[in-house]
Amino acid sequence: MTRRVALFVLAVLTTLAITLMTVWASLAIYYSNLTDAWLRAALAILFSVLTLCAFAFLRNRRRTLVGFLVVFCAVAAWWAMIPPSNDRDWRPEVAVLPYATVAGDMVTIHNIRNLDYRTETDFQPRYYDKTLDLSKLDSLDLIAVYWMGDAIAHVMMSFGFGGKDFVAFSIETRTEKGEGYSTIKGFFKQFEITYIAGDERDLIRVRTDFRNPREDVYIFRTRARPERVRLLFMEYVKEINRLKAKPEFYNTLTTNCTVNVVRHVRAFGVNLRYSWKVLLSGYLPRYVYDLGGLDSRLPFDELKRRGYVNPRANAIGNDPDFSRKIREGLPVPARAAPRTETGDGAPTKN
Repeated sequence: MTRRVALFVLAVLTTLAITLMTVWASLAIYYSNLTDAWLRAALAILFSVLTLCAFAFLRNRRRTLVGFLVVFCAVAAWWAMIPPSNDRDWRPEVAVLPYATVAGDMVTIHNIRNLDYRTETDFQPRYYDKTLDLSKLDSLDLIAVYWMGDAIAHVMMSFGFGGKDFVAFSIETRTEKGEGYSTIKGFFKQFEITYIAGDERDLIRVRTDFRNPREDVYIFRTRARPERVRLLFMEYVKEINRLKAKPEFYNTLTTNCTVNVVRHVRAFGVNLRYSWKVLLSGYLPRYVYDLGGLDSRLPFDELKRRGYVNPRANAIGNDPDFSRKIREGLPVPARAAPRTETGDGAPTKN
């Protein structure tokens, strides 16, 4: 009886694995780099049908399984060799890549985006270069953007220099003209990833003022010490230069706006662990709060309420002093104590 149960469980698990592998391979073929959509669809359907027929009608199941694995590995190898590119017909808002040049403490960010919007899709492209002094880098803010409930948010990081100059980084899909975002397509090398270095008048106001429906934007001021902020800023500088030289694909699960933020923070030793609150990105601010990275003098709900910036963004408009004014009234947390932090103000947890 025990042997029969074990064989039954093995058969169920094998069937489930083959089903999942068949679905993945079919989608990988359909979303491959073959230019003819009809050919991609036909090959995807053919792979699924032949797999079903092989296991349904061929008597030697072991040989059939080996044959399936060989074909699956061939599809996976072909898919793995599909290269990313910086040379496509990009949508205008992601067409220009930022990069940085470094001379001692002076970092010049080139191509900071500050589009002049009439609507979300109707705008005048506008970019500028700004030289920033690392010795004045003294603040790090987490910006969370909500548009479909509490569980999902787009996360951006904003760096402040002496309370005067700010530059924000938004990790996004780099889509082509006529191409829309799809969660499923995001698993199959359909989008490159881009780091937008942006003026907050662009990255915040496009979401609070121009998108329809409007999105809810919150700013959370972190407790990060200046030396840690500098390390994180240079991680972003390194990444925008790397992506300009060597493009990379976006992935819905493993290479996205939230996972990459956590990866950059972890790169210099901060104990910010991956958790379901990272996968469900809307809970990331609460996760950072629970780890001690935000102002703990206030309950989180009150901190979030005060950080809601939509009304202020609407009122301030395209004011050159937008970044300073939008932070007026936001609680400024005390810096983390070196003895009790993991690098970002979070207590160490084992």
